[in-house]
Amino acid sequence: MKKVTLQVEGMSCQHCVISIEGALAEIGAAGKVDLQSNTVDVTYEEGKITINAVKEAIEEQGYEVV
Repeated sequence: MKKVTLQVEGMSCQHCVISIEGALAEIGAAGKVDLQSNTVDVTYEEGKITINAVKEAIEEQGYEVV
């Protein structure tokens, strides 16, 4: 399993947490949003999911991965 922390802009509330964590779960990744630091800790299986797919899943929810 690969673990990565992404800096994400635009998150501000519990709805943001649910949107991002849900989108990651849909592609088979696990996400933990930290609103204080504007980060998302993501765990995913390399070979099945790419980092680009992780970023796209977050960005499709309306947030910016920086």
